[in-house]
Amino acid sequence: MSGELAHGSTGDQYLTFVLGEESYGVDILRVQEIKGWTPVTRIPNSPDYLRGVLNLRGTIVPIIDLRMRFNMDNVEYTPVTVVIVVSVRSETRERIIGMVVDAVSDVLSVSAEDIRETPDFGGAVSTEYIRGLASVADQMVMLLDIDKMLTEGELKSLAAVSDVVAE
Repeated sequence: MSGELAHGSTGDQYLTFVLGEESYGVDILRVQEIKGWTPVTRIPNSPDYLRGVLNLRGTIVPIIDLRMRFNMDNVEYTPVTVVIVVSVRSETRERIIGMVVDAVSDVLSVSAEDIRETPDFGGAVSTEYIRGLASVADQMVMLLDIDKMLTEGELKSLAAVSDVVAE
């Protein structure tokens, strides 16, 4: 399988990032910006994965920690910890959210035939937000479907939190 770097190649492009020892990718067209970690405004009684909100040029953006969302060990944020600001679509709206990740890796171009289906783990592992697996330079990259990372209800809750903070 031949995923390759973006320059001069064909296929869908994915921004890849690291959580722990694993590599993940999101559709580059959904990425609004990448920014270094800065402290956020915490929201009382919010889910653990919701780190808080940021005011990004006048827009209140909820920030979720993907390590916590994926039930991974929590780690201290470092100078390479970043927030990837993405556009998430639900049935009723489009929402801007920030995802805290350990580090950004690269932009890869992956053709559709190079993406393998997510294995069936028999319900033991939640895979609904994994679009597929791509093998790139002897490394597996999990391609995320960011529209399925949060439920419709969770997105509504994030929108409500953002609206309250904005007022």
